[in-house]
Amino acid sequence: MGTLDGRTALVSGSGRGIGREIALRLASEGASVVVNDLDREPAEQTAADITAAGGDAVVCAGSVVEEGFAERFVATAVDSFGGLDIIVNNAGYTWDSVIQKMTDEQWDAILDVNLKAPFRILRAAQPYFRDNPVDHHRKVVNVSSTSGFYGNAGQANYGAAKAGLIGLTKTMAKEWGRYKVNVNAVAFGFILTRMTEVTAADNATLEIDGREIRVGLNPDRAATAAKTIPLGRPGTPREAAGAVYLLCTPDADYINSQCVVVDAGRV
Repeated sequence: MGTLDGRTALVSGSGRGIGREIALRLASEGASVVVNDLDREPAEQTAADITAAGGDAVVCAGSVVEEGFAERFVATAVDSFGGLDIIVNNAGYTWDSVIQKMTDEQWDAILDVNLKAPFRILRAAQPYFRDNPVDHHRKVVNVSSTSGFYGNAGQANYGAAKAGLIGLTKTMAKEWGRYKVNVNAVAFGFILTRMTEVTAADNATLEIDGREIRVGLNPDRAATAAKTIPLGRPGTPREAAGAVYLLCTPDADYINSQCVVVDAGRV
């Protein structure tokens, strides 16, 4: 018996990193999961790993910023598993610059993926939640960042988007309480992912949504950051996923409108 038996979850950006670990954790506790990634191959790998472990998963590949994606994402859950109980808005990335060098394209791209896309997904889910009441509490967990909580130099776009996501969380908690939907957020600090992995290269990049985005931390910067963390190290994607899982469980049925900072006490 899992704590999430009979639940269906949407997890955006779950082909890699934190999102993948969230999908695996929810599935390990009995949830059926709709796996999403910009690229189909990693999404299919996550889904295959879930099914190989005895769980249920399907893939809804594509960019969360595309017109019509949100409706397709919600429909995949309902059509495949007969319901929708958990939404984890995890997909996102950073594209950093100090404000005087930040272009409108950088600003718009980061606001679109980190704030507008979650808004659209929640908007698409509202009619289903309204028209299909259940006895248990449904859950929404929006993945924010300490950049949105405290700010971070070079991340005006990302910090604004993640702060906005906290505002969206608190608003939806008030709108959806009547539907027995708990809406919370997590604000991650330094978690080791492909965006933050330590690299000596100054020009490491990833192609994301057709854009070359600089990624990675140089060893000196990573070591300095680690020294500011009371636990002495960055978090792992699996540890980050644990915080999301906690907010998806029945034990969190009276936790609502909160943003849990997950940074090992760094700030």
